[in-house]
Amino acid sequence: MNKLTVDDLDVSGKRVLVRVDFNVPLKDKGDGLLSVGDDSRIRAALPTIRAIAEQGGKVILLSHLGRPKGEPKPEYSLAPVADRLQELFGDRIRFVSNTVGPAVEEAVRELPDGGVILLENTRFNPGETKNDEAFAAQLARLADFYVNDAFGSAHRAHASTEGITHKVPQAAMGYLLQKEVEYLSRLLDEPEHPYVAVLGGAKVSDKIGVIENMLEHVDALLIGGAMSYTFLKALGRDVGSSKVEDDKLDIALDLYERAESKIMLPTDHVTANAFDNDAERQVVDGDIQDGWMGLDIGPDTIAAYSNTIKKGQTVVWNGPMGVFEMPNFAKGTISIAEAMAGATKKGALTVVGGGDSVAAIVQAGYADQVSHVSTGGGAMLEFLEGKTLPGIAALSDE
Repeated sequence: MNKLTVDDLDVSGKRVLVRVDFNVPLKDKGDGLLSVGDDSRIRAALPTIRAIAEQGGKVILLSHLGRPKGEPKPEYSLAPVADRLQELFGDRIRFVSNTVGPAVEEAVRELPDGGVILLENTRFNPGETKNDEAFAAQLARLADFYVNDAFGSAHRAHASTEGITHKVPQAAMGYLLQKEVEYLSRLLDEPEHPYVAVLGGAKVSDKIGVIENMLEHVDALLIGGAMSYTFLKALGRDVGSSKVEDDKLDIALDLYERAESKIMLPTDHVTANAFDNDAERQVVDGDIQDGWMGLDIGPDTIAAYSNTIKKGQTVVWNGPMGVFEMPNFAKGTISIAEAMAGATKKGALTVVGGGDSVAAIVQAGYADQVSHVSTGGGAMLEFLEGKTLPGIAALSDE
């Protein structure tokens, strides 16, 4: 995409407002204090932050965290994130407990060249999610330049992702956003074949647009997770008590009939008589009997899917194959992660995205053995649907 990048900006001595994605999980470390549970998104933003700081720019960081619904809530404060960022960055990071206003403007004025401050959760202000023009203007007053490095929020037209771009002289992509766009574009623009897409997760409804768009590009579409039972029921198979979107059966059948030669569905299943890790379980081929539910793909499906993935030259994966949070139903998802690493080793371009898929590949120890791990779940899906992401479209053209 022909957008300005952070390298196009002369940031020395300038105030650079950087929208990052620090929407990270927090955990209780005792006495009601919170700490960062997974710092991968913070680490992903470090190259852009360092580059601006090393060139003498004044770095002002913006992010949301959770869904506080327009009002300050202590459990969604970015203060624990500031602590972890300082540990990773190495130099002092000042945290300001407001997003706009006199205290913030004073903190920015006092910021030395190369200094970094993190402002409080943008979603504490009701104007953020409404893309309020006045709130965007308040944010813009803090900056000479704007840099968006928050791919995970690029599909949201919020004040700190879209509105602000109209209030600053130049708005550019950070390194992380640039990397995401480059890798995901390769999945749509003349990908190498065989091209394999692996889609899982709970709902067909979340993936309809992606399936429709990807069917034009891929050679094989491997479907797992609870969404596979909607397809199987649509085809007349018995799925027992498995999770199904009954209102999407017609859509699932239509998608399957349009691309039967490309779509692969599970042929066997790890089933349980209750949604519980310790429930009685059994592997079944074909139909699932009443009172039992499919919670993972079975060994034959694992073998077939893994074989198809390893033959791919381009492979994209979004969504788990089962209830991988439960160890007894995680084997399918972990096996897909292993197959992705195997395909990469053979020279394939491999991309993993979506919160659960990313968590799974990290958990399995293969995150550094694929080409790219995307930081955006919803943003990645919308990009692959071919939709325009407002947080990217609004940036300055080259």
